[in-house]
Amino acid sequence: MATNAAQKKWRNKHRYVKTQLNVMARKQIHEDLDDFAGAFHLRGKGEAVTFATFVTRALAQRADFDAKAARMLDDFAAAYHRDRDMYSN
Repeated sequence: MATNAAQKKWRNKHRYVKTQLNVMARKQIHEDLDDFAGAFHLRGKGEAVTFATFVTRALAQRADFDAKAARMLDDFAAAYHRDRDMYSN
């Protein structure tokens, strides 16, 4: 864990553009994020979270004008909600 001084320095440097997100997640999610980072040449788990958000937003935008993408997004959402307990808690 970062020292208080290091955290304060980070917060001061990024106060207008970033907020720190500390979340508890299952070990498998952390492993998945490491895998995404490696597969897509990202800088680590934090950037993998950003990339996952980017991909989700892109798919949602594509779904606005592509029926196949809309079905995929609906299927992914339904599958997540069906199996939510496996991914969260």
